[in-house]
Amino acid sequence: MTTIGLIVHHGRQLAGQLALDAAGWLEGEGHEVRVLASDAQAIGVLVPWALADERFADGLGLAVSIGGDGTMLRTVRLVSHAGTPVLGVNVGHLGYLTEVEAGLWREALLRVLAGEYEVEERMTLDVALVGPDGPTSVARTALNDAVVEKLEAGHTVRVGVSISHKTAISYAADALIVATPTGSTAYSLSAGGPLLSPRLDALLVTPVAPHSLFGRSMVLARDEVVHVEVLAGSAILGVDGQHCGHLTTGDVVECRASARPARLVSFGERDFWQILKTKFGLNGS
Repeated sequence: MTTIGLIVHHGRQLAGQLALDAAGWLEGEGHEVRVLASDAQAIGVLVPWALADERFADGLGLAVSIGGDGTMLRTVRLVSHAGTPVLGVNVGHLGYLTEVEAGLWREALLRVLAGEYEVEERMTLDVALVGPDGPTSVARTALNDAVVEKLEAGHTVRVGVSISHKTAISYAADALIVATPTGSTAYSLSAGGPLLSPRLDALLVTPVAPHSLFGRSMVLARDEVVHVEVLAGSAILGVDGQHCGHLTTGDVVECRASARPARLVSFGERDFWQILKTKFGLNGS
């Protein structure tokens, strides 16, 4: 018996129906099924499998993300600390991070339960607010990025970037992004940052609309720690698209490569560049 957790997009009817079908089928096959209590509350038909969010990852053998890339990011945030493999089932629009389309969920689960799969490890970020004595709050794990973004339209936020406790550069910008290689295809890409292979262990620092002559991205080594200090203005901290709090002058955000990677289920080596061409329509694909 395997304990399988389902993480479900709240706003797509197909996701809720697929989760209901999968839960019933898995139980019929003798497996334990659990659903986040917060998901079950939003999707009433899943209540029989509800478990408190804080206990969800305990002893979990597999997490199944049923939604799009946003649901994948949420799933990784919930289970990466436990080393749980994540299978992504796409019922979204882009589905860049997911492994299979909605109609193939049963076949995918059969292969996973038979051990016919591989695990692709993706670097994640540990993100926290820090004070003089070290990390203080807002400890989060990100698969894509952490963003310090201006709070008010028509204004910028001024930030200072230190790399491994050495002052590097300051920006007046709309935002500053610290991304993983996976996150290089997200907000950083739209801000003009480079594409990084997910096999690369690196951090990517990209300013958004900088008001300076230097506006290039910086690619850093895995063991370099990035501190972003708000020098002037008000800002919002976002981690994988989730609002994590307001920042004011003097607040510092620390970003470092996590020791706990995301573990994504794959049915054979994923061709990163072909996926980019297919999902983003490059070269007429």
